[in-house]
Amino acid sequence: MRLIDTHTHLYEESFAQDLESVIKRANENGVYKMYIPNVDETTIKPLISLCEKYDCCIPMMGLHPTSVKENYIESLSIIKETLFENPKKFCAIGEIGIDLYWDKEFLEQQIIAFEQQIAWALELEKPFIVHARKSFDEIYRSLKTINKKQYKSIFHCFGGDLRQAKTVIEMGFKIGIGGVLTFKNSKLSEIVKQIDIKDIVLETDSPYLAPVPHRGKRNESAYILDIAQFVAEVKEIPLEQVAEITTQTALNIFENEN
Repeated sequence: MRLIDTHTHLYEESFAQDLESVIKRANENGVYKMYIPNVDETTIKPLISLCEKYDCCIPMMGLHPTSVKENYIESLSIIKETLFENPKKFCAIGEIGIDLYWDKEFLEQQIIAFEQQIAWALELEKPFIVHARKSFDEIYRSLKTINKKQYKSIFHCFGGDLRQAKTVIEMGFKIGIGGVLTFKNSKLSEIVKQIDIKDIVLETDSPYLAPVPHRGKRNESAYILDIAQFVAEVKEIPLEQVAEITTQTALNIFENEN
C-alpha cells in the first residue's frame, strides 16, 4: 500500500532532532512521497537542503499569505528568482493564498501576491497549493478574475462548507484532507461523505493539526495512515482503495502520471 503526504513542513525546527526517524516512520507506514511547501525567503535554504538529502521529499516554492507584510515585493522577488532559476526543481507553487484569520491589514497585498504567484504557476504549467483561511470569497474572486476554466491544483486544509467544496471541485481543484477530519466536532466528515474520493488528496500539514489519536502532539507524515483510515471509515470503503485513489490523484497533480 502506497500513501502520499501532499503537504508537510518537515524542515521546521520541531523536526531538527529526529528528522531521520520521522521520515523512517512515514516510510514504514507506506508514505513513500512527501510534498514540501515553502513559507517565505527564510525557509528556502532549509527546504532545499531537506529535499536534496531525502529523495522522498519533493519541494514547492511560494510565499505563504501570513508572510505577506510591508516588504512583500522584496519577498516575492526572492521567491521568483529561486523558482525561475531552476523551475524543474519545484513540483508546484505553494503554499499561496489569503489568510484573514488574524487580521486584514495586508489583505490588498495578499491578493496581489496570490494572483502574481498564480500567474507564475500558469506560465510554468505547474499546480499551485491554496491556503484559504477565513478568505474563501476573496480567493474565489481572484480565481474568477484570472478566468481560467480549470485549475489542476489543491485547496489545502479545506475548511469550507459543502457548497464551497463543490464549487472549487468544479473549477478543477482537489480537496486536501488532513487531521481536522478526525476531530470530534469537525463538520468535515459530512463534506467528505458527499464528495467523490477521486476529488480528495491526503495531507498532514505537519507539525500542525495532528489527527486523533495524536491530537495535541507534534504532527508528522506517518500519521497520513491514520487520516487515510478515517477517510475509509467515513466513505465506507476499504483503506486500500483510499490509498490507491488518493495516491494516484496526487501523482496526477504533481507529476502528471495518468
